[in-house]
Amino acid sequence: MADLPSPTSPTFEELVAEGDAVPTEGWDFSWFEGRATEARPSWGYARGMAERLGRASAALDIQTGGGEVLDSAPRLPRLTVATEGWPPNAAKATARLHPRGAVVVASPEDAPLPFADGAFDLVTSRHPVQAHWTEIARVLRPGGTYFAQHVGPASVFELVEHFTGPLPDEVRAGRDPQRERADAEATGLEIVDLRAERLRMEFYDIAAVVHFLKKVVWMVPGFSVDAYLPQLRSLHERIRSEGCFVAHSARHLFEARKPKHPLGPCGREAAPAAFPFANFGQGQRHFGAPACEPSG
Repeated sequence: MADLPSPTSPTFEELVAEGDAVPTEGWDFSWFEGRATEARPSWGYARGMAERLGRASAALDIQTGGGEVLDSAPRLPRLTVATEGWPPNAAKATARLHPRGAVVVASPEDAPLPFADGAFDLVTSRHPVQAHWTEIARVLRPGGTYFAQHVGPASVFELVEHFTGPLPDEVRAGRDPQRERADAEATGLEIVDLRAERLRMEFYDIAAVVHFLKKVVWMVPGFSVDAYLPQLRSLHERIRSEGCFVAHSARHLFEARKPKHPLGPCGREAAPAAFPFANFGQGQRHFGAPACEPSG
């Protein structure tokens, strides 16, 4: 039997309203402190990204969110560009990254990358909705690296299926790292490292669940408090009774490299593009000043 709430405990309605009111822009998860936890992958993505940024000369961060992870790196290359498809996040990323000399380009997640072939020696991404391998391979210079952390199969599905009911096997098998490996290799990329882990998550109140599902919108598409009020109430009672709701996220680390081209007739590889933007202005918006100007 569930314990009765103390006179000072917030009610179900108060918790739901609180979670519903929290802003969802960016990828800052500090609001969850004390309300939810997630174990971190052993490889330390932000640390590994920062190390590679420190060695890069031109970098692209795909689907940067509010730019929080990219901004955590102590050094950014002189040419650093980020893309983001959601306008509130693009504006937030601009405010964060522009002072560091980075360019933020508002570009839809499913659109071709608006950059020249071979523009970057490093492409990064944390939790892309989908990895567009052909485009990633195209914008990488020969010898360049793609370094990313992807969401894996059936991530947080204990929570998702509480709201949706059991999902088909083909949905549960989506984002399979071995399938992604095959897709990457089909573009000519070489896989340097691929590691996967499942990580424990705990939700300590229903406000955290509401905010999580509103922030990570692809978990339960179309989620709203009104549409899922019965499921929220039953989960609230379960959390009160058991102390928390446990789920498991799935993450995998990708490091892929584009093979170097043979040397040209002068004994050198072709020089990379001095300015990375191709077809600029066709459906994209450019925020901030470029980190370097085109030569010539």
